[in-house]
Amino acid sequence: MLTGLHSKKGAQLALGLLAGIVFGFLLQKGGATQYDVIIGQLLFEDFTVVKIMLSAVVVGMIGVHLLRSLGLAQLHPKQGSWGSILIGGLLFGCGFATLGYCPGTVAGAVGNGHLDALIGGVGGILLGAWLFAVLYPRLQATILNKGDFGDITLPQLLKVNAWYVVPPAAAGLVGLLALLEWAGL
Repeated sequence: MLTGLHSKKGAQLALGLLAGIVFGFLLQKGGATQYDVIIGQLLFEDFTVVKIMLSAVVVGMIGVHLLRSLGLAQLHPKQGSWGSILIGGLLFGCGFATLGYCPGTVAGAVGNGHLDALIGGVGGILLGAWLFAVLYPRLQATILNKGDFGDITLPQLLKVNAWYVVPPAAAGLVGLLALLEWAGL
């Protein structure tokens, strides 16, 4: 079913647009496109964003591995390194802390008509992407490949079937969500 989608670029774009609209709608309904909610998260006062993201991780993790187990999808993990995590985290963190939006919430806030997200957020994303592209050759030669850990997944690292990792990880994340709710955060 999903493998037939690889040859249909128009269908991929339509599906991506639909998924983006649904994602943006859910972010908006969850309050994650509101500046005060995001700043509250950064100040450890409002954990709405963490709850939304942890819920998405649990659903996505189970969904991806279920599709994979049924032969409807394949995993293609990308190679990673501690250097690339450092650079990506710094770029993401600077933008997030400066403006109070991440790329997903910027799109949702722009959809809500927030000019700060349109000018600062979209402008910041474009500036950050341009800066990274300009510096990429130098970063590639110096830091991006430092601490390379390849394209290995946690189940591969542990040398076990993914289903030995997914349920305990999902249960742990659901437990964390329950703890956040119980604590009133």
